[in-house]
Amino acid sequence: MTPLTSVDGRRLALSNLEKVLYPADGFTKGEVLHYYATVADALLPHLRDRAVSFLRYPDGAAGQVFFTKNVPPGTPEWVATAEVARAEGPARMVLVQDLASLMWAANLVAEFHTHQWTVVRPALADRLVLDLDPGPPAGVAECCRVALWLRERLAADGIEAHVKTSGAKGLHLLAAVRDASPGRVSAYAKRLAVAAEAALPGLVVHRMNRGLRPGKVFVDWSQNAARKTTAAPYTLRARPEATVSTPVSWEEVAGAAEGQGDLSFRAGEVVRRVAEHGDLLAPLFETGRAGRVP
Repeated sequence: MTPLTSVDGRRLALSNLEKVLYPADGFTKGEVLHYYATVADALLPHLRDRAVSFLRYPDGAAGQVFFTKNVPPGTPEWVATAEVARAEGPARMVLVQDLASLMWAANLVAEFHTHQWTVVRPALADRLVLDLDPGPPAGVAECCRVALWLRERLAADGIEAHVKTSGAKGLHLLAAVRDASPGRVSAYAKRLAVAAEAALPGLVVHRMNRGLRPGKVFVDWSQNAARKTTAAPYTLRARPEATVSTPVSWEEVAGAAEGQGDLSFRAGEVVRRVAEHGDLLAPLFETGRAGRVP
């Protein structure tokens, strides 16, 4: 029988702690749980009040990987849930609101993906996201050059951009926005992607056609649609190594654009970064800094 662990007064069965989930790092499930407990103060604000989809990989990235959007069977009754409208009919999804529910969810071994709106105000987006996905041989340096252009373009519209790694091979630009429907934000994001392609025609593509991507950066604007989700800040990814979707500074982006660093961070490095810098995405929660979508 799996022993129970007390987390903020909740009793959790945290299982298979010695199981290696990241063979390249020898990173175990117990280390995954310790990572999430350590960065919880930075992570939880990015999950709170957002319906969470799980990309599960219980045997590591080399094993079965599958998405779970509905509340998983066996979910404790104390884990918060919310009904979310979907094209195929409403669904009930998990909310990760506190440390206990975070540790329960981490025990499932999953990436955390969230919408750009909260269940409190589902008709209004409070985030804009642009996913920069490089087509080989393009890489992180090319993504950084595109990110810097988009930062200036957003600033011209009074919108402050922040950046994190995807935890895979690209970057995510994030901005706090207000009083805009997901459709309006999505249309604006598409205009930005089109403008980036016009300004950087040898470097950017805004269309999803994979045949157009080699050597260029795909600016994926579509993740602003109400039904879409994006990997949350600080989530571990289902990769051979224990890489994390990591907030980074614009100074780091500028350096990587010149070939100084690959902006790939593993769990242990992220723990140290949070201890030293706090959450670099904390400005997203400052209401006065949210921009208006034109």
